[in-house]
Amino acid sequence: MLSRSPGRASRLALALTAVALALTALPATAQATTDPLARFHHQRLAWKSCVLGPDDTTGKELEQAGARCADVTVPLDYSDPGGRTITVAISRIRATDTAHRVGPLLLNGGGPGGPSLGDAPWVREAMKDVAARYDVVGVDPRFVGRSTALDCRWPTGSAWRGAGEDRAGFDRMAAFSKDLARRCRTHAGDVLPHATTRNTARDMDVVRAALGERRISYLGYSYGSYLGEVYTSMFPGRTDRVVLDGVIDPDRYSARLWRGVEPANRQALRGWASWAAARDATYGLGRTRGEVLATVERIRAAAARTPLRLGDHRLDEHVMPIVVLNGLSQDNDEAYGDFAQGVRDMLRASWGERVTPSPGLAGVLDFVLTGADSPYGSAQAAVVCGDNAAPRDPEVYWRDVQRARARDPLFAPVTNNLNPCAYWDRPRERPTTVRDDLPALLVNATGDPRTYYDGARTVRSDWPSSRLVTLRGADQHGVYGIFGSPCVDDAVNAYLATGRLPARDVDCAAPARR
Repeated sequence: MLSRSPGRASRLALALTAVALALTALPATAQATTDPLARFHHQRLAWKSCVLGPDDTTGKELEQAGARCADVTVPLDYSDPGGRTITVAISRIRATDTAHRVGPLLLNGGGPGGPSLGDAPWVREAMKDVAARYDVVGVDPRFVGRSTALDCRWPTGSAWRGAGEDRAGFDRMAAFSKDLARRCRTHAGDVLPHATTRNTARDMDVVRAALGERRISYLGYSYGSYLGEVYTSMFPGRTDRVVLDGVIDPDRYSARLWRGVEPANRQALRGWASWAAARDATYGLGRTRGEVLATVERIRAAAARTPLRLGDHRLDEHVMPIVVLNGLSQDNDEAYGDFAQGVRDMLRASWGERVTPSPGLAGVLDFVLTGADSPYGSAQAAVVCGDNAAPRDPEVYWRDVQRARARDPLFAPVTNNLNPCAYWDRPRERPTTVRDDLPALLVNATGDPRTYYDGARTVRSDWPSSRLVTLRGADQHGVYGIFGSPCVDDAVNAYLATGRLPARDVDCAAPARR
């Protein structure tokens, strides 16, 4: 959520075979009167190769998995379905066990702003034998990936920054955020009002209808859990089996949804620091957890004094905390090692050495400090700011930063800081009132540093007919098919196979780290 993570978790939408029941017998004019979206619901999809060119890795992976791709036409503005249209790109790997076919499983890997068209192959692998009974459908939401683009031409791939050490730093970030909002109005102002979760949910329902399906199943990670909550509330009765992994409490979803994740990130940082301390001979960051944490604090203080030189980039007080946050979403040796090498690079730079950043750190710096991923950040901000109004007075954020800084000088100046939403136009629609109950399977790790565990427990309490699968002892964001827990994966696959939720909540223990 609101960051990019390396590997499969960061990559973390469905042939017209039938038309809606009663409408099939009606003439076209009657259909249009009955259903203002008839031309979208009954469109004929043109399935094609997913490969766009010789360097299209995602397309080649989809082709190897047997996927085909299509563009679904949807209204830009659902209040004016006869007006301008845009396209939503989808991929599909068809069910092979047609005698026991359940239907389509739509995917959303989160963000917002994250493409999911390429997720079908690895999700199908995670589903094991049950995958044969589903059409697994990856979706790039509106304005994301291969769908109609939204690009504010930003000099960054992320709107989020730390507030800095003092009022001058905070004021710089206010000017930065105001400029990002201005760029969006200048370069994408005609589509910004339509970049919302509610419209993404409406697009999902057009995809459902265009596939000729009365109902869909759904797998959503992180922000995708909120999208699932909104879809099931806006279109009751149109879902079959729903899995939400990395669960957002809808009452806490806002333009300031980072607030509250500080304790989970401090815990994740401590867990990583213990891992790094056990490998001091490799990374040289300290022989104890305390020494490693002190190294991180020294880097933070050094970046606040003078920006650190890392290749062609300069790492300052506003970006250093973002690098740390990006390193704390995956609880495994590979991700920990990449992060440790990045911290080692920053430490050497703080000594004044000339440093060529390691690939993991270089990728984060390119993402945050160049415009290479401007479309990602633009779409992300557009949805977050378009869903909920944010406080417009900078003093609100400054007071919050100052209050929180004493207990958490690293993370709190990020999570309480202002962002472009403070300078955004007011949303056109009110947020969705999420339904009181849904029989869904919820999945969350206790140490999730993005969608923290309390959110999953709250949703479980609000939805008594749901069940919660808990991965205990892991600081992991996104679990099913990602972390490698047979206990979690088996629970999800059993539900997808039978449609029956577990009789009670399921607890799974993460393996002890060596």
